[in-house]
Amino acid sequence: MLPKVYVETSVVSYLTAWPSTDVRVLAKQAATKEWWATSRERFELFASGLVVDEASEGDKEAAEERLDVLATIALLDGNSEVDDMAVALLSCKAVPTVAADDATHIAIATVHQMDYLVTWNFRHINNATKISDIEAVCRSLGYQCPRICTPEHLKESSDET
Repeated sequence: MLPKVYVETSVVSYLTAWPSTDVRVLAKQAATKEWWATSRERFELFASGLVVDEASEGDKEAAEERLDVLATIALLDGNSEVDDMAVALLSCKAVPTVAADDATHIAIATVHQMDYLVTWNFRHINNATKISDIEAVCRSLGYQCPRICTPEHLKESSDET
């Protein structure tokens, strides 16, 4: 059985965006494209209706490209358990109230027992100062939080040095 990965919106955005003139953003785009091309087959990929909604926003042509990618990924549903976890993440301040959608991404990935949540969102999801709080909320509700990481962390490693 392949490890299950929840693909958050930022990953799809970096995958399909025009090359950036910002070298840091360009590096994230390159890492995302490399992971998609060389390593994604080692995982079972999932997204959600929330990812589709977010990917639908903005420039129509860019949104179509994002949605084309998402058409190849199974979608997870929200439910009352997801809602309860998102509320808990917000009320415990593991995720700020201004980032309710980010709490929902974490909740969807957790409730659906994903092994990984892959994201470039360092502000509210993949934030080293908040991950322990996020994990504690998940545990308090009887769930194990997926490992939150970037596409770079999921690339196939080489044993060559």
